[in-house]
Amino acid sequence: MIPPASRGSASLPACAASLLVLASMGWADAADCALEPQGEGRVVAVVDARSFRLEDGREVRLAGIERGGTDGASGRAALSAIAGGREVTLHGDDDTPDRYGRQGAFVFVAGSEHSVQSELLRRGEALAAVDISEKNCAAALAAAEGAARDAKLGIWADRTAIKNAESPGDILAAIGQFTVIEGRVLSVRQTGAITYLNFGRNWTRDFAATISRRIIPAFEGANLGPKSLENRRIRVRGVVSSRGGPRIELLRVGQIEVLGK
Repeated sequence: MIPPASRGSASLPACAASLLVLASMGWADAADCALEPQGEGRVVAVVDARSFRLEDGREVRLAGIERGGTDGASGRAALSAIAGGREVTLHGDDDTPDRYGRQGAFVFVAGSEHSVQSELLRRGEALAAVDISEKNCAAALAAAEGAARDAKLGIWADRTAIKNAESPGDILAAIGQFTVIEGRVLSVRQTGAITYLNFGRNWTRDFAATISRRIIPAFEGANLGPKSLENRRIRVRGVVSSRGGPRIELLRVGQIEVLGK
């Protein structure tokens, strides 16, 4: 039905379980990220909505969140209010800098039980990412985002924060951005090595989510087999691309949340 898309990689089913609790889990009930300590320092400058510089010169990039539709100035101001000038500890699995020299980490302000990431999500200043395999981290981020969404704070005050799968034009306007999209899966079709979750009838125009064949076992292991999603209302998140119509490639089971349970 649709031409094949690109590569994918498997993920842990725990991510899906974590994001599926968005609607049912309270912010205060979620245990935050219990990862290994990777250093500490004092924040002396906020670079942008997701990164800051420490007194010793290290630049830190907040792991586990995406900017989404947040205004850059708003996100930067929120991060400054939470962490600016504060003593912080860094936690993570690896302190190796990325290609830009930034250390990715979960960050805790001294005396706080919740990560800076969770605080930003709770204020509606970020979106929960999907690349966190540690289940407590994923659950904490999901719960914080859910609390902000329920209260319509920040990003969620805009009724278009979640894109309607039936409005492909609005989705195409977000190409290259991490976006949340909601709608009913009308059909599930496989073409070559790619499975398509089709949200419309016209493959050259309507929105679809794609799953590579080699990732299907991870989805099935998380009770998210593609065929089980047919005629279900779901929420997907990821970076929007355009291949015919707008697309999101599902690389991890945490990108899907089944609604209406």
